[in-house]
Amino acid sequence: MHPSKALHGKAEPAPVALPVCDHYAGSEALLVKSLALQARLGPVFDITADCEDSPPGHEAAHAAMVGALIASPDNRFARVGLRIHDPAQRHWHSDLEIVIRAAGAQLAYVTVPKVEDLESLERVIAAVDDIAQQCGVRREIPIHTLIETHGGLHAAWELAAHPRVQCLAFGLIGYVARFDGALPPAVLTSPGQFDNPVVRRAKADVSVAAHAAGKVAAHNVCIDLADPQDAHRDAARASAEFGFSRMWSIHPTQIAPIIDALRPSAGLIREATDILLAAQAAGWQPMRREGRMLDHAGYRYWWGVLRRAEAAAAPLPDDARAAFFPVAPHSNPRISR
Repeated sequence: MHPSKALHGKAEPAPVALPVCDHYAGSEALLVKSLALQARLGPVFDITADCEDSPPGHEAAHAAMVGALIASPDNRFARVGLRIHDPAQRHWHSDLEIVIRAAGAQLAYVTVPKVEDLESLERVIAAVDDIAQQCGVRREIPIHTLIETHGGLHAAWELAAHPRVQCLAFGLIGYVARFDGALPPAVLTSPGQFDNPVVRRAKADVSVAAHAAGKVAAHNVCIDLADPQDAHRDAARASAEFGFSRMWSIHPTQIAPIIDALRPSAGLIREATDILLAAQAAGWQPMRREGRMLDHAGYRYWWGVLRRAEAAAAPLPDDARAAFFPVAPHSNPRISR
């Protein structure tokens, strides 16, 4: 029996898997460069086209540009999402109308910023579905939720549990701004963001809420751009200390370091493969291995390691690929209507 069936209950949906890096680009030039990089490296990272920070007074033209690029042949893998304007402000609905009309069949997801509660999220989802239906898009467009307010953090468990939500992302800068200057600027960078107890609590709450619902927890950006290894160090701490399995990038040089930091090591992948193959041969019954007792919970942990490796496009052993991932990843790059 495959571990996805043996290790998860019948009523429990399979955990969501996404590329480990989410690269944000907000201008036409940066989006074109990002698409070219993705075409060269493969769909090992997502691209989020940002409409929230579009030039004031040019919101519609910016959204039209985004829709045209997402619908273009340059979007080879259909792994480009859209961040709309804050739903409490203007333009969010027109962002959806323009982009879904142009590229609803290829749009990977919609990221909703500054969500305050479940009601506000459901209002956006209803608009997404209504516009998609009007445009003849016969698929449910996934939703990513950005937690960057006190209300959003309070509602994180409800938001993560929504069946349309794939990912909960923590927005550090927006969240710290809600403290109206009460927190020092050091918490916006490292190591302050990992040491401050208020910020640590928020990161932990977002990650736990996401994992409890089987969704992806995405870590905030690294704003230090001088050394790409700063992003690597942030991603490594975010994963090891808080369980984040995805992180934002805001510069192309951050993409590879983030992927490397969130990719399990070759040794860990080999260990997970050996344990899972032995467990599968034993019918997923408890067993003793190298002086350790392993059972269902242990097997589920090691299956999570392999799933993370596959999501990060890590090289998998041939026996792991044959036994657990027989379908080549990204074999159907374009999403159809």
